[in-house]
Amino acid sequence: MRAQISDALGASEIVVTNAVIQYAWTTVLEQALHDYESQFRSYVLQNVIIAKAFARPMIEKRWGCIVALNMECAMQNHPLQSAYVSGKRGMNGLLWVLARELGEHQVTVNQIAPGWMISEAVQNAGTEHQEAYEKQVPLRRRGEDKDVANLVAFLASDLASFITGAYISGSGGNVVPTSCAF
Repeated sequence: MRAQISDALGASEIVVTNAVIQYAWTTVLEQALHDYESQFRSYVLQNVIIAKAFARPMIEKRWGCIVALNMECAMQNHPLQSAYVSGKRGMNGLLWVLARELGEHQVTVNQIAPGWMISEAVQNAGTEHQEAYEKQVPLRRRGEDKDVANLVAFLASDLASFITGAYISGSGGNVVPTSCAF
């Protein structure tokens, strides 16, 4: 993939990761071990593979950014989501380490954690409004896919050149993460 992109466009300077492997959610005691493994592969290992494939040219250029999509669920820790949350929290730890390792090379690594957004698929299904969910969101509405795209565009721009290691909630205030001291 890196070679194809490089041949067509040159070395990548901006990489956005967003992958998911679907599975049935159930309790920790009932969740199959392979579901935890699949979530680890989907969120942690795919970010390792992408970093190994794309970060070196960014390091050489002394500029670049990696933006990964997390999810509000990673901070909510709701029942039945243990494999998903475990994978996302593992991804979070990996990306914080990567931000610290790539920072000296002027490469930023950040995360966006959207809420339950309205996508084209949601619009096509006619399920844009979810009253119970919207009532718990301080902005009293669901965001749209363009809200996520705007956050990605910001983090990929020079406006965010001094932001790395951030976990930015795009959930209308439904999740308000705190920072930790290193």
